[in-house]
Amino acid sequence: METNIAASLPPTETISARYRDLDAWDSATVLEALWEAQLAAVAAVRPALPAIEAAAAASVPLLARGGRLVYAGAGTSGRIGVQDGAELPPTFDWPRHRVLLLIAGGEAALTGSIENAEDDADAAVAAIAGHAIGGDDIVLGIAASGTTPFTVAAVREAGRRGALTIGIANSPASPLLSAAAHPIAVATGAEAIAGSTRMKAGTAQKVVLNLYSTLVMVRLGRVHQGLMVDMQASNEKLRGRAVRMLRHLTGRDEAAVRGALQESGGRVKIAVLVLKGLDPAAAEALLQRNNGQLRAALAEFST
Repeated sequence: METNIAASLPPTETISARYRDLDAWDSATVLEALWEAQLAAVAAVRPALPAIEAAAAASVPLLARGGRLVYAGAGTSGRIGVQDGAELPPTFDWPRHRVLLLIAGGEAALTGSIENAEDDADAAVAAIAGHAIGGDDIVLGIAASGTTPFTVAAVREAGRRGALTIGIANSPASPLLSAAAHPIAVATGAEAIAGSTRMKAGTAQKVVLNLYSTLVMVRLGRVHQGLMVDMQASNEKLRGRAVRMLRHLTGRDEAAVRGALQESGGRVKIAVLVLKGLDPAAAEALLQRNNGQLRAALAEFST
């Protein structure tokens, strides 16, 4: 009977014999076992790299013409999506109005459990419709089991409205992956604590989102020579980082760099071109002609 039950469950819900006596082990052994499981979760992402690359390649043209990134999920998966999306504006100066964070149960679910929210498929459909999701938008649905009604419904409705859909799940052959145009399966298997997908599944989901969103931002020209040249220098630490980046990229002294930053409104890419001899307006026009790609703008300036 137990075997039959296990066969009907998503892999993330099954019980692993490996951890049957976890609570009887000494603390050092527990930590070693949990650490090994985390390494296995990261390793499980490797086979999904081609799928992540394909999803990013399909996303970039839509975002380049004004599309939005929409993260949809419930519980742990929803919070991981929110974490990734919320980091895009400060890290890459991604416009805040072009990232939507849809978590089952709304903002209250960020810090607490909202009963039955993950089962509310109608709420997901209403959220997709309410935000007028359409053909230029990308909807990323995240669910460890791949069966969460809220997440599956969000992806299906977004697809019906013409959006590009990406599904990230830790259970292969799940409804979420079937619903998405770009399924990304990361088979992390049973958890050390059965069903606790904040562990291996959550780690793998965060890795996938890190890889996907970073690759997208690189392709959109928001990274140059491994530097976050579009970051928002909103505090003293980041203003210091902007100065260091400019000194590294141009070889100019601190006084010149700070002057160029001030003249450029704190925008690093504009400041690089100002330090090359352009005024801010000309630098802005040059970047626009090159789709925000500093490498291409510098190449044009040098010819």
